[in-house]
Amino acid sequence: MTPVFHRKRTLRDVAKAAGVSLSTASNALNDCGRVNAETKVRVQKIAMDIGFFPNALARSLLSRRSFTIGMLTNDTYGRLTLPMAAGVSEALVDHGISVFLCATNNDPRLATLHLKALLERQVDGIIFTATRLDTALPAELSTFPVPVVYAFAEGPPSSRSFVPDDAHGASLALGHLRNSGRSKIIHITGPRDYQAARIRAAEYQRQCGSGSDVLFGEWSEEWGHEAVRKVMSRNGVTPDAIFCGSDEIARGVIDALRDLEISVPDEIAVVGFDNWEVVSKQTRPPLTTVDMQLKELGHQVGMAMLAISHGDPIAPGIVKLPCRLVRRHSS
Repeated sequence: MTPVFHRKRTLRDVAKAAGVSLSTASNALNDCGRVNAETKVRVQKIAMDIGFFPNALARSLLSRRSFTIGMLTNDTYGRLTLPMAAGVSEALVDHGISVFLCATNNDPRLATLHLKALLERQVDGIIFTATRLDTALPAELSTFPVPVVYAFAEGPPSSRSFVPDDAHGASLALGHLRNSGRSKIIHITGPRDYQAARIRAAEYQRQCGSGSDVLFGEWSEEWGHEAVRKVMSRNGVTPDAIFCGSDEIARGVIDALRDLEISVPDEIAVVGFDNWEVVSKQTRPPLTTVDMQLKELGHQVGMAMLAISHGDPIAPGIVKLPCRLVRRHSS
C-alpha cells in the first residue's frame, strides 16, 4: 500500500481558516503587533488544530529574539537546580521560550566556554543558579550583553536575585517545635562559612538567646552522628528538640539517637531543612522539614526573565521567597 503524505501546513492555511489576513495571523502567532485578545486566541487554536507550527528561525528573525534562555549552574547533581529549572520552564514554555541548561561543575574554564556558546546562540537572557547564596560568580556575567537574573545566588547590586528566605524557614521550624511543647532546642548545622548556615543560626539565636547551642560542621549524615555524640557526652541539659540545618544532617541525627535508644519524637523531636524527598521521606521516622519552595522560586525567576524580554522594567535587588514547613513524624 502506498503511504499517504500530508502537505505541510502553512501560515496561509491558518489565515484562511481563521478568516484573517496573513499579517494578522503572523502577529497573533508571534505575539506581536496589534491583535485583539479574542482573535489571537482563535488564531492560535486554529493553528494547533490544523497542525501548523511556526518556523523557529523565521519567528526569531521577525521578532529579533532567539526565544531561548541559558541557565548556568554549578550544581553538579541537580538537587537544587532541577526543581528551579522545572519552575523556570513552566513559566516560559507557554510563551515558546526554551531553556538550555549548562553545568559548570565549579570549573571557571567550563563556565567561560558555556557562556561563549550561549552568546553564539544569541540567547535572550541568562539565569545563573548556584549551590550556595554566596558563591563566586563568573566574572564574564558582569559584562554579558544580555540580561542576567540570579537564582539561589546573590548577583551584583544592579541585578535581580531570587533566594529562599532562610531566616523565615528557621523561624517556621522553631515555631513548630515550640508549639509542640519543646523548650530545650539545639541547632546542628553546616559549615560556618556558608551564608545560609549563618542566617539560620542567627535566627535560631535571636529566638532562643545569643548563648544558645549552635554546632557548625558539614552538610552530611556523618556530622549529624558526630554532633549527637558530642551533645550527649557532655554535662548539661539534655535537649528535647534538635533543629538541623539540612535533611542529611537530620537523618544522621535520627540514626544516632536510635543507636542511643532515644525515641524520636517522643523524647527528642527533630526538624530538618531542604525537604529533599529522597532523604526526608525515607528517614525513620519520616522527617519534618523546611521546604525552600525551589520550583516556585524558579517560576518567579522565569516570570522576571519573561518581563525583561518584553522590555518591562525590573527593579534591581534581592527578592526573598518564603519557605513552608512540611510536617511528618519526626516532631
